[in-house]
Amino acid sequence: MKLATLNDGSRDGQLVVVSRDLSQAHYASGIAGRLQQVLDDWGFLAPQLEELYVGLNHGRLRHAFNFEPKQCMAPLPRAFQWIEGSAYLNHLELLQKAAPTEAALELPTEPVLRQGSGDSLLGACSAVRMGSEAMGIDFEAQLVALTGDVAQGVSSGQALEGVRLLMLANGWTLRLLGAQDRFHSRPATSFSPVAVTPDELGPAWRGGRVDLPLQTMWNGRKVGQCEAGPEMSFHFGQLIAQAAKTRALRAGSLIGSGPVSNKDSSRGYSCIAEKRALEQLESCQAKTAFMSFGDSLRIEMKGADGLSVFGAIDQDVLALHDEPEEASVPV
Repeated sequence: MKLATLNDGSRDGQLVVVSRDLSQAHYASGIAGRLQQVLDDWGFLAPQLEELYVGLNHGRLRHAFNFEPKQCMAPLPRAFQWIEGSAYLNHLELLQKAAPTEAALELPTEPVLRQGSGDSLLGACSAVRMGSEAMGIDFEAQLVALTGDVAQGVSSGQALEGVRLLMLANGWTLRLLGAQDRFHSRPATSFSPVAVTPDELGPAWRGGRVDLPLQTMWNGRKVGQCEAGPEMSFHFGQLIAQAAKTRALRAGSLIGSGPVSNKDSSRGYSCIAEKRALEQLESCQAKTAFMSFGDSLRIEMKGADGLSVFGAIDQDVLALHDEPEEASVPV
């Protein structure tokens, strides 16, 4: 099943079911108006949405309409919490080697998590507005699990049962603020237009990992074609269990993998910081600049059939006060 949220001028948008090939959509308002409603009552509402989804894929719904990602908000426009992990140890290792401390740091043996902002999540095609290029604008292409209720102290296997939907995300990061200002270095995160149930991935979903390549294009040039599955050191069950170690998670929690990373550098990169770390290690100088105003970014994952699984995150980076958009959210 594939779900999206259309921007109808409200804070939480309008839930729609999207066809497998992302060409058609149908309002889910007869079942649920918002995605959070479905997450709160998954056992009852999800089967009804699945029936609508099957009808949409078979062309049986009279009021289906063309699906347009540009009209989408984040699938869950505001979440109870957004937690980002560091599931790819190769990413951490590269950044540590490129900026060594006096004492060498050991790689973690369990997931490291950080809390992000969940109150204002960006749609896949929303312009991203930053205050200054001097902040070091970077992207982090990653996968995200959207959970149901997860009890405190669950095992990683039990935690996997709490995965309701999967998405792509771009964890925007302001690298040059870094450790001096961790709060402001993590602006609003962007999400794919569509969230999918794990069964939509078929054999590519196994062991809590998505075994498909994640493509990143920066200004129309492919910079990353990273394999998301094989080198994910901590799978989603482990990430979720770590998040629930000392507290229960409520339905509507988002758990990110952190940037997808491979040891084979020929596959490219999912964040600029990693590319700069490789340059630092190879020639003692980071040459690739961070993003500039006017840059574009596209993140997408395609299945074995060549079709986009989640739709694409496709965004432009703009200066904060350039061409202000009219507010679409009520005050």
